[in-house]
Amino acid sequence: MGGLFSALGSLWATLSYWLDPFCGPVGIFSLFGGDGLLSCGNVGWADEIALGVKVTVILALITLPVGLLLGFLIALSMQSEEWSLRTAAGIYTTIFRGLPELLTLFIVYYGFQMMVQAVLASFGSEERVEINAFFAGMLALSVVFSSYCSEVLLSAFRAIPKGQYEAGNAVGLSRGRTMRLVIVPQLIRIALPGLGNLWMNLIKDTALVSVIGLTDILRQTGVAAKVTKEAFIFYALACALYLVLATLSSFGVNAISNWANRAEARR
Repeated sequence: MGGLFSALGSLWATLSYWLDPFCGPVGIFSLFGGDGLLSCGNVGWADEIALGVKVTVILALITLPVGLLLGFLIALSMQSEEWSLRTAAGIYTTIFRGLPELLTLFIVYYGFQMMVQAVLASFGSEERVEINAFFAGMLALSVVFSSYCSEVLLSAFRAIPKGQYEAGNAVGLSRGRTMRLVIVPQLIRIALPGLGNLWMNLIKDTALVSVIGLTDILRQTGVAAKVTKEAFIFYALACALYLVLATLSSFGVNAISNWANRAEARR
């Protein structure tokens, strides 16, 4: 069994090297980096910047479903018949839409540590707790994303006629099945343009996590700029990388939008 895992590990390492879009045999930096500052290996900074791109993309991809789920639950709460749920959801969105994203990040990163340490101290433990920067960044960005996402989803909910709920009930669907089979497909189609804009903002907001030490694009290019004194080159590269991510995201959002509106296109 150990030999099998070793073989699979070697296979994965080989595939990762050959399919690496940055420092693989046909990677961008391998082809165009030359032997200078943007080369791969010990000479240049390509490996570090490639790591920053991967961290940025992974952070955004993990934040997206968490933020969407929170936003969906908040949107449901905001149209609930229960007064306490509507009030709590309204306070949540007001706070996190009103606070600057950077301040929210600091509150989560430092405040969460203080809260955990206070809980441990109440049990007599003096152990120092340090929250993982990636987890703190993901949590802060998810909270901010969900506060805006809930408003987009709430508008989409209100755009769906109430007769759709009544029709689902008339054909014998439960409330949950009506939501899943009738409402959510329409919700996605209506909310997709707004959610696409929020995704673009999320990609840009990932740059904020560099201030708490996470090795994203901005952090890596900033370190390279300070060490090499070539700020223009590395910050221009950071701009190019963010623009590439935004362009790819635009293609992806358009593809999803075409898929979601395929029924409308047939009419």
